Parts: sequence; structure tokens; C-alpha cells
Amino acid sequence: MALRIYNTLSRKMEEFKPVVAGKVGMYACGPTVYNYAHIGNLRSYIFEDVLRRVLLYNGFKLTHVMNITDVGHLTSDADSGEDKMLKGAKREGKTVWEIAKFYTDAFMSDTLKLNIQKPDVICKATDHIKEMITLIQRMEKNGYTYTAGGNVYFDVSKFADYGKLARLNLEEQKAGARVDVDENKNSPFDFALWFTKSKFSEQEMKWDAVFEMTVTDEEYQDLKKLSKETDNVQILEVEDA
Repeated sequence: MALRIYNTLSRKMEEFKPVVAGKVGMYACGPTVYNYAHIGNLRSYIFEDVLRRVLLYNGFKLTHVMNITDVGHLTSDADSGEDKMLKGAKREGKTVWEIAKFYTDAFMSDTLKLNIQKPDVICKATDHIKEMITLIQRMEKNGYTYTAGGNVYFDVSKFADYGKLARLNLEEQKAGARVDVDENKNSPFDFALWFTKSKFSEQEMKWDAVFEMTVTDEEYQDLKKLSKETDNVQILEVEDA
């Protein structure tokens, strides 16, 4: 009997056919480890566990990957608000690294008590910063990003199918209805890929990254001013040949 599941893209029940016959790669978003997971959070992992067990029961060779978000995740959906990790550190008088370790352990303990099977791969965000920077640089090279206010943003207008899965019509969305609009963005629907000290000044977790940009004279002057205010933004000028 074929396995049938709901396809969010088509909005239909369909026979499950993996890209590679007999093999399934499953990615499930893990917790942001700044506080304990509540029952609503854990519901998501119970669902994923049920799906995992169904796939294994049906004979698929499964590789299940889950991330641990142990670096800055904002309290707002608009690339604004407090950094959740820093908020937890202030609350408990610990470093963000101590907060991440404590609540990662607490989460894993909770999932064990709920008899949730452990994913095959559990990867911490802080262990893959280099790969993140490389990916952003690749998107930058392909024209999908722009830099404003010292931060790097993804330009959703460059991705024709953005919002397709959720069936969102961006032209019908009302900017600022739920969250404040970031003035650095070309569009309120763009989102940040990399923040600098220009956005948050109290970060404990920092990494060096180099991103290219072509700017107007006015933007250059703004960046020059910003580079004098923070050591997180440095300018390397390259003139066109």
C-alpha cells in the first residue's frame, strides 16, 4: 500500500514519492535555546517524530536533520526587537554561550522524556557560521542580496516563487500591519541575512565576514560615517577597471 501524505504546495493528499527511490532526507527546524520549550513548542517535535516513525515503518532509509539555533534570533518577525539569546543571558546573569548550552541540554532531556527519537544529525548554528557566510556570498554574487545600513538583506523580488508555498500575494500584503517596517529594506518583505553592530551594539557572538557592494556616492558617505562609529564595518575600496 502506497504512503499518502498532504502536499502543502498542491493542497492535496498525494502518494509520497521521494526524489531518490527508497531514500528520504528530512529537515526539521529545531529550538532557539534561550528558554525552556513549552508544550506548544514540543507539539511540533512530536509531530515530526510521528512522521519519522511512519517513514521508517514504510521501509524508507531516512536521514533526519535538526538544527539548534544557538545564536541571535530576534523576538520580532521584522528583523527587529531583542536578540533572544541576549535576552536570556540578561535574565539569568549568564553568558549567551552558557544559556545556549543549558537550554540545549534541557530541550534534549524533554524530548527524551516524551520518547521522541533522536534525529540522525543535530547541528548547532554556531558550528556552521562559515558555511552561512559562504552561502550569503554566493547569493550576493548571483544578485539576490543588497547591503543597507551595514546589513545584508535578501531581495525577495529577485525570487519569482517567493511566497508560493504559503500562496502569498505580496502585492496584497499590508506592510507594517503586524510589525514595524525596517527603513533599510527596499521592500518590507525583504529579510536580513547578516547583521552588524549598526543594528545591535551589545552582541557577545560576533564573526568576521566580507561582503561586496556597489554603492552610490550618498550610500558611500553613509557607510564611511558608519565605519567610523563601529569597528564592525570596514571599507575596502575597489574602483571599476
